[in-house]
Amino acid sequence: MNLPDSLIKASDLLVKALENEGVEYVFGVPGEENLDFLESLRTSKIRLILTRHEQAAGFMAATYGRLTGKTGVCLATLGPGATNFVTAAAYAHLGAMPMLMITGQKPIKASKQGRFQIVDVVAMMRPITKFAKQIVNGNTIPSLVREAFRLAEEERPGPVHLELPEDIAAESVIDGPLFPARSPRRPDCSEVAIDEAAAMIRAAKHPLLLVGAGANRKRIIDALEQFVGKTGIPFFNTQMGKGVIGGFHDLYIGTAALSDGDYLHCAIDRADLVINAGHDVVEKPPFFMEHGGKQVIHVNFNPAEVDEVYFPQLELIGDIASSFRRLAERLEPVERHDFSYFMRVREGVMAHISEGADDPRYPMIPQRIVADVRAVMPPDGVIALDNGTYKIWFARNYLTKQPNTVLLDNALATMGAGLPSAMTVAMLNPGRSVMAICGDGGFMMTSQELETAVRLGLNLVVLIIRDDAYGMIRWKQAAQDLPDWGLEYGNPDFVRYAESYGAFGHRVDATEDFVPILERCLRDGGVHVVEAPVDYSENKRVLIDELALRACVI
Repeated sequence: MNLPDSLIKASDLLVKALENEGVEYVFGVPGEENLDFLESLRTSKIRLILTRHEQAAGFMAATYGRLTGKTGVCLATLGPGATNFVTAAAYAHLGAMPMLMITGQKPIKASKQGRFQIVDVVAMMRPITKFAKQIVNGNTIPSLVREAFRLAEEERPGPVHLELPEDIAAESVIDGPLFPARSPRRPDCSEVAIDEAAAMIRAAKHPLLLVGAGANRKRIIDALEQFVGKTGIPFFNTQMGKGVIGGFHDLYIGTAALSDGDYLHCAIDRADLVINAGHDVVEKPPFFMEHGGKQVIHVNFNPAEVDEVYFPQLELIGDIASSFRRLAERLEPVERHDFSYFMRVREGVMAHISEGADDPRYPMIPQRIVADVRAVMPPDGVIALDNGTYKIWFARNYLTKQPNTVLLDNALATMGAGLPSAMTVAMLNPGRSVMAICGDGGFMMTSQELETAVRLGLNLVVLIIRDDAYGMIRWKQAAQDLPDWGLEYGNPDFVRYAESYGAFGHRVDATEDFVPILERCLRDGGVHVVEAPVDYSENKRVLIDELALRACVI
């Protein structure tokens, strides 16, 4: 359709607005109601990444946001296409990942479809997004897109949603000016609060730094490293704070992979002050506050939520990086600080991590799997973990060498996200070693995306830790002394399954073959699937019995 120079299709205006925001990719599965948008996308600079399921498209867009800090964009049609975004929306919502979902809808001005495929998608999305809106007038697209991106990237980041009905996408609109994309400066914490925090740190005897999910931002990483180097205060991290400061740092005392009872908690129990960087309530708390117990300084973009087990005595609200830089300027090593016990805990944690690293048993025990993966991955290599018992082992035992080299989800903790997340990493970083680490259960939930990975020409290793059961729930079942029942299943031949998609398949038949297989896969490039049977008998001995018996007398 030929339009006057001042008019364009609404779908063209939407794509121009996305280009104005710097969008590079749209991940998704288009449908009939998206065809105008798809045609507008065809002639744009934006690349369409066609996936095999909308949920995987959402996981990829969310991971793009997590890695870059920019809003990842995904596309689905109405009805079942949109409902398939729900898990990915919750994943981004709890995980604080900026993401825009664009969904289609039947015409809203006139329709002969009745209620066919029509679900109130906007109402469905509101509880799990920061912003959800149907576009009812194409001329409002520039302001709606700018507002959506602003909210998606504003702390705390998260998902947003725009619904584009079929008739609105095709209508003629004014080719008006676009709103400039900008990132406003975040406010700084007050000088009074910074001074009070510095005084509390000087007065403490056993201060300890906790690095949480909200601190996993590029500028904050540098500021925290400066703070630790200046003060000499030891640190630990939550699962989603893992890697902000490297695991080989002399002052790193471990990852809180469990809520309590781990060796690391000996140090947490001894601390009289916890400086909590980027605490996010979506993660299980690594310690529980008690009235009259240790003091806590909350350093975050937002105030602490009212909670029975978390009520900090001081809050530094504002840009986290700025707060820690200003604290570092006010502090020097303090003579009264005593970190000797923390260092003994660190030695105990590191010794415990090394146990089983060379165990020859087959099927392999989790400790050996983690140690061997760490041995083959280069310093900048990235592992993306799905969800299962192995995630706890990797969170505890895998030591990072660089930031953002361990991607895991300890917020929604959904199965099926590991493979799509790793695919995004591999797509954005073609020269880096990337490994998706999945259980057989989680892998099969999005395994069809192997075709997408092969089609995109990715360099990616997919490690399947096979136990032929939903292992995490089976472990919990055993921990409660319940009968072993209802959680086992069968699996395909993973080697042939991989090959059917055009990937390379490998099976680990002996423990000593594991490292050579991984090294060859990483060296050769392409998409490789490696099946590694696991012996989870260590779960109860190490994660239940041994920790229950531990006494903090290190």
